[in-house]
Amino acid sequence: MISKKQAHPTALFDTQDKLAAQQLPESIALPFANHDFQILKDFLLQYTGSRDTYTAYRREAERLAQWSWFVSGQSLLELRYPDIEAYIAFCQSPPKAWIGTKKVARFINRGSERTPNPDWRLFVAATKKAAIKSAAKSEIVDYQFSQKALQSLFISVSSFYNYLIREGINEINPIGQIRQKSKFIRKQQSKRQIRRLTSLQWEFVIEAAQNMADNDHDKHERTLFVMSALYLMYLRVSELTTTPRWKPQMGHFYQDSQENWWFKTVGKGNKERDITVSEAMLKALARYRHHRGLTSTLPLPNESTPLIHKLIGQGGLESTRQIRVLVQECFDNAIAAMVKEGFIDEAKALSNATVHWLRHTGISDDLNKRGRPMVHVRDDAGHTTSATTDLYNDAELQARHNSGKRKNILPD
Repeated sequence: MISKKQAHPTALFDTQDKLAAQQLPESIALPFANHDFQILKDFLLQYTGSRDTYTAYRREAERLAQWSWFVSGQSLLELRYPDIEAYIAFCQSPPKAWIGTKKVARFINRGSERTPNPDWRLFVAATKKAAIKSAAKSEIVDYQFSQKALQSLFISVSSFYNYLIREGINEINPIGQIRQKSKFIRKQQSKRQIRRLTSLQWEFVIEAAQNMADNDHDKHERTLFVMSALYLMYLRVSELTTTPRWKPQMGHFYQDSQENWWFKTVGKGNKERDITVSEAMLKALARYRHHRGLTSTLPLPNESTPLIHKLIGQGGLESTRQIRVLVQECFDNAIAAMVKEGFIDEAKALSNATVHWLRHTGISDDLNKRGRPMVHVRDDAGHTTSATTDLYNDAELQARHNSGKRKNILPD
């Protein structure tokens, strides 16, 4: 069990590039923990080429292992489906000592060593950005384990036990034995809400980015380009940063034989795709390249110049956190401008926006305002099926509401 001195679990697994050398923290001295740790490590090593998958599987591996060790008192190899059901119930209502109010790095540098971050927690309660900015103490009042988190749990844990079966380490998949998954995962009949900016909010945001670039070229021409790329090409924030699997370069903008411009990227699930580059995006790219002092207006074939450069040092930007910081600065400036002009409610709503809302907004605007064909938007967005893209299409919902909003209490 966890000692009173420790109070909460410690981080187990660092970033992808450091995983191979990872060892079980010395503070964990359970007889079966080291064997479980090595098995989990071998499982995760399969996914070091895909940052999104690795991140999701690492999170679930850390949660399951430390619940199994410190709450259930068992090895992962001993768990059966009643244990998994108990684990799910635990995740839906974990103890407060296991919950944080902000996301922090799992490991930090202390001298020449990487050590577990004492502020890291297995679960994170949603906290309003206003509270974070004001440095107000966040209270954990109503932690919610979402349906999306529950679905991730089922997928990741099932993948882990299927791996054990393939390797001959275990004979059963305990999560696969849960026959009534519907009592945990709700079927959704209606479309889920897509979080996106309104037209007014986007106008203020992009105007804020343009003003920032005009007033401080050295710092914010990069910001303006990032905002344009996230919206016009529906990019995920991870698709702008350098990773072990992909290094975004200027040469990934290219022309085909018909002189159409495209942008090549590798995204979620390690899938490569080509994205349509609009005239507005080419204009933003040309402005950005001019500021960087590149010799040609548009990229040359196979040009290896990093797409998003570091302001200090050489090479491409490696941290998604830095992208989030500069986007948030745009949001903050837009909010201030909206408040000044009296759009208080819109400004308040914008305060909850995240970087990913820009991708959602670009997709939604192309479908609902520009009328792009759904299959074209689907392929540019990298959606596996049109059903995902259809979530952004408001036409059916609008028609449904129009057909019902004039109903009277008595038939005509």
